[in-house]
Amino acid sequence: MPDLDKHDAAENPTIKKLRQAADRQYGTVLSLKFPYFPDSRKPIPRPGTPAMQADLARVGKVLPAVMDKVDILVIGNEPFIECPQSDWNNGALNEFYETVAAQVIKQRKGKTVLYMGALNNLEDPQWTGTGTERWMAYVRDTPEIEGTDLHPHVGAPDQVRAFLDYTLPRLGGKKFLVTEFSLVQLWKKHLADRISAEYAGKYHVPKDTKVWQVIRNALHQPFAQARWDDFLRTSPWFENNKGFLTDQMTKFRATGKLAVAAYGIDQGIAALNGGDFGPDTPPWLLNSVFARATVQKNPDGTAAPNYAWLDEFTALQNH
Repeated sequence: MPDLDKHDAAENPTIKKLRQAADRQYGTVLSLKFPYFPDSRKPIPRPGTPAMQADLARVGKVLPAVMDKVDILVIGNEPFIECPQSDWNNGALNEFYETVAAQVIKQRKGKTVLYMGALNNLEDPQWTGTGTERWMAYVRDTPEIEGTDLHPHVGAPDQVRAFLDYTLPRLGGKKFLVTEFSLVQLWKKHLADRISAEYAGKYHVPKDTKVWQVIRNALHQPFAQARWDDFLRTSPWFENNKGFLTDQMTKFRATGKLAVAAYGIDQGIAALNGGDFGPDTPPWLLNSVFARATVQKNPDGTAAPNYAWLDEFTALQNH
């Protein structure tokens, strides 16, 4: 949302690209991100303050550019991550997003439906409290809101269940989105692992090479497809979880309350920051369906698929 201070909403690159996708008959979801923390380390604005009025003015700018054009508008991105923890349970976070939602509801028109978004880290009891309870009550009790978004980025596949266990009993008749989900926290736990003996022997790499070092090397000089595939195939922490997409989508759909789920397509950010990849870097790039940053392009110039995900991702479109 702060980007809207720089240029007209219709010229915002994200909005422009999403509107082009809508014109091509793709389903579209736009989340309104208010990055108060940790990006700026500012407190979340209180209703009636100049800072709140500035955010409402930004909302007023964006809505004419997207209403009745995008299918789903999500009010917020990751609210509990994007504001100080001191504001989670004192009402400040809820008051801010409810105030924004009231303006969006007032200006809503056409096909666009509204969700609140998105809850994170629900597998950790520290991330639930009076703030999340009020969040879910607002979702459930506000007729114009269709449901809530969820972002399960977890350290084990079974931790996604906590998101459903918390949300479903509190939804009433509403639905949920999962516009992001991944095992990025599991991948991160293994960055300091040694590579497999099989990979080390096949590619003549020192046996004490760490996972993060292989990724950094691939970012500096992209691998052939077969080598990247071998790296992930011989990593049990990855290979044993390559059914993650199908397993989780099966569970989401079984609830009868899933509206839309989405999954990361491209390693774009990793391609820009490859030189800085280290043992503590969140390895988002292992999630992506395509491996533009770590794998050499296909002969026709297109991005190569990331090991494991493309076939699953494609099959799930047809169910």
